[in-house]
Amino acid sequence: MTAGVQGHARASARAAAPLSAARRTTSDELIPRNILFGNPENVSPILSPDGKYLAYLAPSPGGVMNVFVRDLERSAALNGDDPKKHDRMITDEPKRAIRSVAWAYDSETIFYMNDDDGDENFHLFAVDAIGVQEGDPIPRARDLTPGENVKAQNIVTNYRFPDQVLVGTNERDPKVFDMYRIFYKTGEKFLDTMNPGDVVGWKTEDVSFEVRAATVRNSEDSSTTIRIRMSSDLVEGSPDDVEWKDVFHFPYVEEGGLINFCADGGRTGYLTSSLGRETTALLRVDLETGETLEELYVNEKCNVGGVTLEKDTKELRALTYNYARTERVFFDKGLEEDYAFLKSAAPDPEAEISVASRSLDESKWVISYFRSDGPTSYVVYDKPAQTVTPLFVSNPKLLPFKFAPMEDVRITAHDGLELVAYLTRSVTEGPSPLILLVHGGPWARDYWGFNPQAQWFANRGYSTLQVNYRGSTGYGKNFLHKGDKQWGVGDMQHDLTTAVKWAIAEGIANADNICIYGGSYGGYACLAGLTFTPEVYKCGVDIVGPSNIKTLLDSIPDYWAPLRNGMLLKIGDVDSDEEFNRKISPLFHVDKISAPLLIGQGANDPRVKQAEADQIAFSMQEKGIPVEYVLYPDEGHGFARPENRIDFNGRVEQFLAKHLGGRAEDFVEVEGSTARFPLLEKEGSLAK
Repeated sequence: MTAGVQGHARASARAAAPLSAARRTTSDELIPRNILFGNPENVSPILSPDGKYLAYLAPSPGGVMNVFVRDLERSAALNGDDPKKHDRMITDEPKRAIRSVAWAYDSETIFYMNDDDGDENFHLFAVDAIGVQEGDPIPRARDLTPGENVKAQNIVTNYRFPDQVLVGTNERDPKVFDMYRIFYKTGEKFLDTMNPGDVVGWKTEDVSFEVRAATVRNSEDSSTTIRIRMSSDLVEGSPDDVEWKDVFHFPYVEEGGLINFCADGGRTGYLTSSLGRETTALLRVDLETGETLEELYVNEKCNVGGVTLEKDTKELRALTYNYARTERVFFDKGLEEDYAFLKSAAPDPEAEISVASRSLDESKWVISYFRSDGPTSYVVYDKPAQTVTPLFVSNPKLLPFKFAPMEDVRITAHDGLELVAYLTRSVTEGPSPLILLVHGGPWARDYWGFNPQAQWFANRGYSTLQVNYRGSTGYGKNFLHKGDKQWGVGDMQHDLTTAVKWAIAEGIANADNICIYGGSYGGYACLAGLTFTPEVYKCGVDIVGPSNIKTLLDSIPDYWAPLRNGMLLKIGDVDSDEEFNRKISPLFHVDKISAPLLIGQGANDPRVKQAEADQIAFSMQEKGIPVEYVLYPDEGHGFARPENRIDFNGRVEQFLAKHLGGRAEDFVEVEGSTARFPLLEKEGSLAK
């Protein structure tokens, strides 16, 4: 037995000792998994444009998230009666939760999207929202983008054209998305703008509702170009005759994109750009010449985030940036006063404020108060009356429990780079077992806020550390590209190891009781951690993580083809350099794994195919390395169905308790879960 394994054994004995309730950061009782990971009760509230109705997502009687609609005038007259009793369910998805909802500008129709068992071929549906009365049958939703293997995206609506919606689909060519104009009440659909083969995104100009901007990705050098065409009102001939012009160019290492057109016929617009600077700035630019007319804002530490414009004049009202927490810069005094009033009405001074929805005339707003130690609460803001009325809480079942606050911390990497990280402690003082929870992407980032996984871990006795390692987005171009060719054995993984060492040095983590846990790229980081730094981790949990980077890229969806070369530039050329692929792919280093591994995978994952989990799980099994593997045949890139989510997390909880020594709720088979066990099935077939 090696010294590291002996240390692990000692740590398990220590972790098994009872923990004083006074030191816990969360409730003394075990917070049930079905509350943490089951369906919320009220999410995604959105006002109809006329402000008369509220749509939101909630569980159907069958336990699937569907769309409900509330008549706000009627609910105001109920005199204390629960308004949810009178809300109408207007969709009836029987299995797959609806996760996004929007109103059409007729204030009568709801749009939503859904896929089939996690295949990510999302279709756009329309359903009558207000023609249904209590007791009426649920209306039939209309699929506006039908077709096998068709994916819809880039949905655009416009209040000046309330009977239309622009939708990008790949029905003509699976690799690219053309824009179609759909008259959703009649179902008429017309090809509006054909993709020449290199466009990865589209923008419209509001007044004309014409597609007038295209984001182009060069498949050879992965540079980005913003292509513009002038309004058909400004040139002679038909709209189809208007030529496109390449106006803005961002080489591979730069970041930027068009935000919107200004209200001058679209001659000028708002652009983000890192050209000549480290982070993206917000600029006002000439869309014909490409000239910068005005630099409106730049933050030296992070990119510009969300931008709020006045809907008609397109005047800049506010923007956000987020280094560790969301912050705002106001350009509109009235809007600043609105936020100051909403801040004063917040249930918690630490809560972050977000506008979930506004009526078209902006007299009514739905506001979310987002906190790290409890569920999100929603209110209705009556702007003329300057009043705030509680609406609902996202998951009221969480309210009886105590949760841990999330701290934003700074960690210095080995080369001096500052890393923003988020810490959720399980105890108020002293070290505890640690879960290093690695975000996916990797070209994404972690944020401050309520994280069910981190709270679950804290309640079971494990502190959680989430790190925005180099290669994460939002921190400028150099931070992003310091992650290039740094997968697995490079600095991206070194940042994670540094974070663990920091937690140990700070007295937060027990050095012998560390688990690396993640999904997608985070799953890859788990596999890399167990293979390339096996001395650091006691165990690992990999969810939909790739094990062989070459086979990962060879099996990506067709519509990722324009992005593939950019992925090679960021990851490294695994196509032509077999040695490099073997160097960074955990599959080829299975012999180095000594810690137990739990794998979770969706059979329909279009990004990280089932083969990525199969090949490393079977290899570990053949070599006698401890591994458990759970496969869900009706899931994709993650576990959307609560039955499967709760089932997998129950298995994780037993796994962590066994190897890290924390608390665990009893495991009970979850009705409706589709869990399968390929390793056990293989053993069973061999035994016959």
